Amino acid sequence: MTRYVALLGSINVGGNRLTMAELRAAFEAEGFSNVETVVASGNVLFDHEERPTRGLEEKLERLVRAKFEMRSIAAVRSAEEIRRAIEDNPFTGFGADNLVHTMFLDDDADPAQFRVMVADYEGRGPEKLALGDRALYIDYVDGVGNSRLTNAFIERRLGCRGTARNVRSLARILAKMEQKD
Repeated sequence: MTRYVALLGSINVGGNRLTMAELRAAFEAEGFSNVETVVASGNVLFDHEERPTRGLEEKLERLVRAKFEMRSIAAVRSAEEIRRAIEDNPFTGFGADNLVHTMFLDDDADPAQFRVMVADYEGRGPEKLALGDRALYIDYVDGVGNSRLTNAFIERRLGCRGTARNVRSLARILAKMEQKD
């Protein structure tokens, strides 16, 4: 069995209220094992037979839609992928851990579209951006709440859906994923 995390987007924001107990129960009812949540924002750890994460993502998106009537991206990553999301982020260690984010994308973003997005955003705010493997790295510098760089702006320009987590949260998730029973 492999340990994964499902990073669900839009959970407990914008009216999509859901208890983590309900979310754990839904995962367990679908046959996922060793299910636990980290922070009340849709981070679900679980064990599953090793398989391509894209299939798991589709399954979990259908589960959340059917069980809770919510549309949500489900970015599924292994512990190694979470470690890389922290280590490969060029802003980790330079910006504040609560302001430096990795946005996990549902597909690889086209580098040309990324360059257009950066050009379109130029002059709107101080955020720093870099493209990764099925990820966008963001330093929100002045805070997410003050930023004009929204998920909708990013998703429209990249043609990918995504959900972001800050470095502090990713470190907590990784530590939980690596705990030995």
